[in-house]
Amino acid sequence: MSTATQTTTSEGTIPIKPTPVWVPFTVEGEVPPPYRTPKFGLKVIPLHPTFACELEGVDWSKPVPQEVYEEIRDLCDKYGVVVCRNTGLSDKAHVEFSQYFGDLDDVGPYQQAGRTHRLPYLELFDAGNIDPATGDVAPLTAAQVIGNKANEQFHVDSSFNGRRAGHSLLLAHILPPADMGGATEFSDSRTAYGDLSAEKKKQIENLVANHSLFHSRKKAVPHYFKDLDPRDHPFSKHKLVQRHEWSDRMNLYIASYCHSIDGMSDEEGTALIEELLWHVSQPKYRYTVPWKQEKDLIIWDNTSVMHRATGGTYEGKFRRDMRRTTVKDMSTQRFGLNGDGADWRVGMP
Repeated sequence: MSTATQTTTSEGTIPIKPTPVWVPFTVEGEVPPPYRTPKFGLKVIPLHPTFACELEGVDWSKPVPQEVYEEIRDLCDKYGVVVCRNTGLSDKAHVEFSQYFGDLDDVGPYQQAGRTHRLPYLELFDAGNIDPATGDVAPLTAAQVIGNKANEQFHVDSSFNGRRAGHSLLLAHILPPADMGGATEFSDSRTAYGDLSAEKKKQIENLVANHSLFHSRKKAVPHYFKDLDPRDHPFSKHKLVQRHEWSDRMNLYIASYCHSIDGMSDEEGTALIEELLWHVSQPKYRYTVPWKQEKDLIIWDNTSVMHRATGGTYEGKFRRDMRRTTVKDMSTQRFGLNGDGADWRVGMP
């Protein structure tokens, strides 16, 4: 019997229903042809007309040299999402490679909130559905499963912390059957910003959004978090419109974590947030990445794309062991409007 933390209310133990298997949108428009990088001849396969690529040719069996990382990083800056298949990375190699991107975050706030960490490094975030006590699939009544339903909304990692996330590197360790879901979907928020009308750009150019982990959880499963008030916790403040420093392109920095907009009523702010989320979630800005085998790796830049889990019918039945390193943002905008040096963090069980 599973010993994962159970979520209960006055009505008893709470179950979560599996999400139907996601059917990806058809990619429309001309996708650029594959090409080779100039220095090491790595093969780049664009996946969408405006963002996301697959990368071949990196020797993951040994530490990646600094010069090879720099070519990979250039691709991250350009495409926002870089898919690397069958890397064979160990937990140690995963953490060490991630350190090229900057300072790594850790799971400390989640442990403090009561979550049991089952992985060998604190820098590895558990993005799977494994019961930490048994190693088996966590039941649909487990707190981690219920909380993770919020990850099926488009978001950017850790925008709710004093210092937001920059890059995320998600590595597959155990995958459910391919026909039962589990893909990860991305949205091109830079191109989405560029397509806004001049009037809308003017309206939002100086607006500040309040980001909250607790808001996202309550929005996803409101009945189960009905007694949770996001206003009881600190908001992380970020401008809606930002220059993505690594590509010098403007970006719409929005996510399911956006609770409210400074200077607007709750009704006005919510309406604007939902309008912008709808805009960036249009099919033309989206691309779904399937996980094909264990040790596939996806690298993405949270300051230029959004992402979401798609769930699936594997939930509660098959293990999905996914481990993510989260790199703290290294840009000049890393603290948002939270004050220079702000590094407070939040977590949930």
